[in-house]
Amino acid sequence: MPMAQVIDEAAVKVLKDKHLRVTPQRQIVLHYLMTHHNHPDVGTMFDELKPVHQGLSLATIYNTLNTLVETGIVIELENGDAGTHYDYFGRPHFHAVCQNCGKITDIFYDDFANLESAAVKQSGYMITEDHIELYGYCPDCQRKLGLTPDAK
Repeated sequence: MPMAQVIDEAAVKVLKDKHLRVTPQRQIVLHYLMTHHNHPDVGTMFDELKPVHQGLSLATIYNTLNTLVETGIVIELENGDAGTHYDYFGRPHFHAVCQNCGKITDIFYDDFANLESAAVKQSGYMITEDHIELYGYCPDCQRKLGLTPDAK
């Protein structure tokens, strides 16, 4: 089975699991986020999707993203550029955000689930949402700025 078809089927399953109506627009936006790990903003998504899906408007992308964020399928990220970026959160992960260029990188950690249970155990909180961001300098900016990895 071609990878695009596998991702399309996964997108449909994610939408159905959250009891959302499966619309072409939701499938398009979710498929895009499942295959693009660059944490795009709405403008980037629109610019890349519009040539292929000419009936897709900027308002539709905004509305679709709002629905996907409200249901927890997608998360919003801020990277210091005054814009909101989006990420499909199908597999829990951290984000490393560059303080110089704003680049956001996914950090997958196999023990992520245990972090939440440890937080509950230590704090007594009922965790309803999780999102961890680490801030620093990406490898490119470290080189450009002459920083060493141990500099803080």
